[in-house]
Amino acid sequence: MGKYYFFIFILFGLIACKPKPVVVTLNVLTDQEKQEGWQLLFNGQNLDGWRAFQGDTITGWKVVDGILNNSGTGSDHGGDIITVGEYQDFELYLEWKIAPQSNSGIFYHVQEDSVDAIYESGPEYQLIDDKGWPDKLHDDQYSGANYAMNAPRNARVKPIDEWNETRIIVKGPHVEHYLNGVKVVEYNLWDADWQARKEAGKWKDARFYGVSPTGHIGLQDHGGLTQFRNMKIRVL
Repeated sequence: MGKYYFFIFILFGLIACKPKPVVVTLNVLTDQEKQEGWQLLFNGQNLDGWRAFQGDTITGWKVVDGILNNSGTGSDHGGDIITVGEYQDFELYLEWKIAPQSNSGIFYHVQEDSVDAIYESGPEYQLIDDKGWPDKLHDDQYSGANYAMNAPRNARVKPIDEWNETRIIVKGPHVEHYLNGVKVVEYNLWDADWQARKEAGKWKDARFYGVSPTGHIGLQDHGGLTQFRNMKIRVL
């Protein structure tokens, strides 16, 4: 009987020591975050607070289990979405996960007048399958880049099935991009270096690219599936 009770004791001990599953609470703000001025950009249930770029009705996007999914097929930019509100100086935080060989982006200071596509207006924080993308990427096309302007440095994207953390800070002309807790890009809008990069690159003929000091936050429905969660912003 002694051995029997000993084994029972060991069994219950192992059960008691079994790690509890980690419960992730999505799309909510802590009391401290509320005090710091954070606001949710995505409530985890629907797309309230968002609309289509240059339109009202959102197509292709859906919410599944508290996660915002783009169409997964790309829409030649017809499915890009923007916040109803506009922001000038802000700190933006969100988490994203991208499917193999997929490509998306986060835009800021987006304006809709005098442009045909969202990327002709707002600068883009690039999201892409860095390792699995089938074509050769330029340095300023990797995740975390100021797309087609500034290449990321020391960027480490997580494996394809894991969530990445992005933070964008805009205060006046100064902009910082963070990826998984590391600052990967830093630049000043409209200074000599920024202007030289614009005139020498993809945006040389995009008259309204990056010129607005305020505007909407945008998410791209470009190629393949990208998922978003825990999107929040605070005005600086």
